[in-house]
Order: sequence, then C-alpha cells, then structure tokens
Amino acid sequence: MPELLRLILTRHAKSAWDDAWAEDFARQLNPRGQQAADGLGAWLASHGYLPDQVLCSAAARTRETWDRIGAHLPAPAQVLIEDRLYNASAMTLFNRLRTASGRSVMLIAHNPAIGELAERLAQKPHGHEAFLRYPTGATTVFDIAAADWASLAPGVNRIVDFIVPRDLAADSTA
Repeated sequence: MPELLRLILTRHAKSAWDDAWAEDFARQLNPRGQQAADGLGAWLASHGYLPDQVLCSAAARTRETWDRIGAHLPAPAQVLIEDRLYNASAMTLFNRLRTASGRSVMLIAHNPAIGELAERLAQKPHGHEAFLRYPTGATTVFDIAAADWASLAPGVNRIVDFIVPRDLAADSTA
C-alpha cells in the first residue's frame, strides 16, 4: 500500500492593521500573530505533522507565518513562494495542490479561499466551532484519499486534526 499523502492547510496568522497606508500585500504579523505562528510551529512539530513541501502565498504575512512555523520544525522543507496564491480562489488553490510534488504538503494562504478549500476537501466538517469560520492561524491536517496529488478530489479526505491559535493559548495555560 502506498504511503498516504498528507495536507496541512493554514491560514496566515494575525496581521497588523496599524498602518493605514500599508498595502494589503505588505502587511506583517502583529505580536499576537507572531506568537500564534510560533505556537503552530511547535504544535506541528510535537504532533509529527512535518511538511516536506510548502506552498506559500507571496504576501508578507504568509511568508512571515511560514518563517516562524518553519523555525520550529526539525527538518527543512522545499518552500515555494508564489504570487498566484495571494487572494486566490479556492479553485486556484485546489488546482495548485493537484500539481504538488511532496508527500506532506503545507499550503499557507488567505481567507475566504483557504477555509472554503478545507471545507470542500473534507469528508465531513471538523466539529470545532471555528472550523467553518477558519480564523487567522486556523490549521487543518488531512490524510489525502489519493495515490498522487493529480488525483486529489473534494469531499473524500479525512481530517486528522484541526487547531486554532486560541486552543494553543488555552493549552499553554493549563
């Protein structure tokens, strides 16, 4: 039996809105977003959810989200920063995934598309109250029901895990 494909869908962490003149593309993470991205990286590493390929929107906040996540992972991944993933539709993200080459692929992008993609790929939505909203930092881990990325299909993929930064903060205070 071939090794399962793994998909990690992450919405960028919380970004700053303090500069009214800043272009949307150039917005950086705010301190809360930086902390959340660090927490996501530690969570992914502790659970063994390790991407070997990362597809990342070229926006500053998605790149910074990856940089902070990646700093916590034990092995480097092939990272592809792509302009076409910025403000892309769910269908564009889906089509890009169908050309991925890793066994464990992480996609870091923006809402509403990343949340819509998570919902469409899943056999059934995750029971977490935030899943359908897909807030900043939301991350879904899937086992992909396909032998290769070209065979990726909606509605048939099992959600292995789902987390939002608020859950990480709650875990660290327990």
